[in-house]
Amino acid sequence: MRRYLDNLIINTDNYKHCHYPLYPPGTEYVSSYIESRGGLWPVTMFVGLQAYIREYLMRPITLEDIDEAEFVVREQGMHFNRDNWLGILNDYDGYLPVEIEAVPEGTVLPSRNVLVQLINTDPKYFWVTSFFETALLRAVWYPCTIGTVSWLSKQAIREALHRTSDNEFLLRNMLHDYGARGVSSQQSAAMGGLAHLVNFDQSDTVPGILAAKHFYNAGKVSNSGPNSEHAGFCAWGRDNEAAALENMLDTYAPEGCALLLSDTYDHEHCVKNIIGKQLAEKIRNFPGLVGVRPDSGDIVEVTADTTEWLMDAFGYTTNSKGFKVLPNFIRVVQGDGVTFDSLPRVFAELERRGYSAENAVFGMGGGLLQHWHRDTMNFGQKASAVRVNGTWRDIMKSPTGAGFKVSKAGRLALKLENGDYSTVPRDSIPAEENQLVPVFRNGKLLRKWDFTELIKNSEREVPEYYYSDHAALVHPAAQADRALASA
Repeated sequence: MRRYLDNLIINTDNYKHCHYPLYPPGTEYVSSYIESRGGLWPVTMFVGLQAYIREYLMRPITLEDIDEAEFVVREQGMHFNRDNWLGILNDYDGYLPVEIEAVPEGTVLPSRNVLVQLINTDPKYFWVTSFFETALLRAVWYPCTIGTVSWLSKQAIREALHRTSDNEFLLRNMLHDYGARGVSSQQSAAMGGLAHLVNFDQSDTVPGILAAKHFYNAGKVSNSGPNSEHAGFCAWGRDNEAAALENMLDTYAPEGCALLLSDTYDHEHCVKNIIGKQLAEKIRNFPGLVGVRPDSGDIVEVTADTTEWLMDAFGYTTNSKGFKVLPNFIRVVQGDGVTFDSLPRVFAELERRGYSAENAVFGMGGGLLQHWHRDTMNFGQKASAVRVNGTWRDIMKSPTGAGFKVSKAGRLALKLENGDYSTVPRDSIPAEENQLVPVFRNGKLLRKWDFTELIKNSEREVPEYYYSDHAALVHPAAQADRALASA
């Protein structure tokens, strides 16, 4: 049975139904585009469009959809043109007569560049280009924003590992998605979780794993392991905290992983006396990794302190870069208070104390999937060209009160030159040089991206300015080095 929110005709703002007669007489084609108009960061990781196309645009509208939409829209006091939709049903079997081209998914490029461009394929339906803007923009801004948060966090971690670790290959295992409970919907968990998995191989957000498989043919995209929660440990009682921890070690020894909550009562006591003394021998002999997981306190101090206390108990080695590293069988697992801004500060403190970044792994929840909105990166979809009575017109929005809202004019192309991207007029470069790829036309998927392609695209070398402002927060010394080199 069709889900009640799947009707494409009413998956929009009510007022969209009254827009079609507002175009000039003789309008034949409307071309529009989507971009991040700047915002907090200078770059965008593009991801998520294919999921929307497959879930919504490859499902035709039906007569029942039209009937339902007419009832709902007219009930709200809004105009409804039944003939428009009967025409699409009869002329195109219910599929939208529109062509969409987009940046290859997984690509990281500067903000203020065209990401998606669309145009109607039949002059009779010129209005359709902008009609589904509400759903299309939502389908793009959210996963792109989460993907960008995740990608920039990855660059900060990369820089930290590069300066303090001999094991930079650990990068894709350093940031876990704990965000499922902190988002507003399961669909948000799916699309945000999917975007994160382009950058990292760690997640407990099952909808994101399923979305990667369903929409992008992903194989094994994520790792997890036996973790703990306070309910189970509290059930043993305060006097039996050591027994609760030991039980988990015994239970999950065959799995080779046990992540122990250490803040059920007194975190410092637990780390120093229970984990570091009472259970020390069992942990040394554990057949795999034991994670010590503080889940409260100041994230910067508690991560560094826990690393120090574990080194006092279990020792450490010093790597080739002069930083201390815990034995391979034990790590700090920090999943509380991890955000885009706090994560670099943690690495800065670890480095200040002489500890390698690899001593701790992290999980990000609401800070990854929920702290953001459309204006974080100022996403917008705007019409940039129309053809009226056979003549193309470049059009643009240019408000006096908000400079960032000035839109682009004309049919657009994306140019890649010397490793960087720029948006240019469509006819200014040969078609084969345009980085926008046709992905959808009249109900058909023209290009299907595989999840391995998304990962490959996201890991291409990019100019340092894409991430330097954020990564520099990790290592003030690195910022000083760059300043000295440029002086």
